[in-house]
Amino acid sequence: MGKIAFVFPGQGSQAVGMGKELYENSEEARKIFDEADSRLGEKLTDIMFEGPQETLTLTYNAQPALLTTSIAVLEYFKKNNIEADFVAGHSLGEYSALVAAGVLQFSDAVYAVRKRGEFMEEAVPAGVGAMSAVLGMDASALKEVTDEVTAGGNSVQLANLNCPGQIVISGTAEGVEKAGTSAKDKGAKRVIPLDVSGPFHSELMKPAAEKFEAVLNELQFEEAKVPVIANVTAKPVHDVSEIKTLLVEQLYSPVRWEESVKTMVENGVTTFIEIGHGKVLSGLVKKIDRSLEVLAISDLESVQAAVEKLKGE
Repeated sequence: MGKIAFVFPGQGSQAVGMGKELYENSEEARKIFDEADSRLGEKLTDIMFEGPQETLTLTYNAQPALLTTSIAVLEYFKKNNIEADFVAGHSLGEYSALVAAGVLQFSDAVYAVRKRGEFMEEAVPAGVGAMSAVLGMDASALKEVTDEVTAGGNSVQLANLNCPGQIVISGTAEGVEKAGTSAKDKGAKRVIPLDVSGPFHSELMKPAAEKFEAVLNELQFEEAKVPVIANVTAKPVHDVSEIKTLLVEQLYSPVRWEESVKTMVENGVTTFIEIGHGKVLSGLVKKIDRSLEVLAISDLESVQAAVEKLKGE
């Protein structure tokens, strides 16, 4: 069997009730949920388990909630002695990956992503920014479109390079709309506006990045015990100062997910385990390379199924 990568989902995967079964059945998982409530000084778990969905989806709630769920699942899964050779996460999921690699303590990470969410919400007033998924267009052609629109005075850029034929653009509402129209005129199959509260991974997030850097400087970072693939470079990072720098840059830089997966495959990874709520990354990994083994774990049943499959091999 080849190497194993643990991958962690980002914002958009949240749903009311996620993690509740683990909270009720696993002491290891329950400790993580309780630790999140304690560090944040409020009952995040009430919002996660009871909703409403609109409250959970607010950026400053969704980010710590998804991190907490991923790490709770990871703690439960750890009992099976299956270890990762690489870890990576999509945007917010990079923080779950850093906890998994021993770079950050969970309590510091949950505090950091709460502040990250708050700063991202504050950076751009509601309605000013937007994001859209562009399907069926390659990155170089789409970058020409976004560069042209930005040169015309409406900021827009590539935000998530997810998999072949799926790229998310981000920027001002007008910039994203103009780039979407131009992309369709130039051959894109579809342009789908995303239901998000801000233009994430765009230059408009630079004010958030400046504030966030001060938060990261308060926290204790350790050298990575497992290679972490950074969103910004799609390469492994170990050094603490580089990790911090890239986390700041990540707020306004593209998430190079397709390249990140390819980097891990080039380094011998054949099995990807998505840890946390949903199966978004599982779908993207399969679109990047159909030959890969992809498992998603989020609850008791899916963990058991994954363990049987992995130990059976």
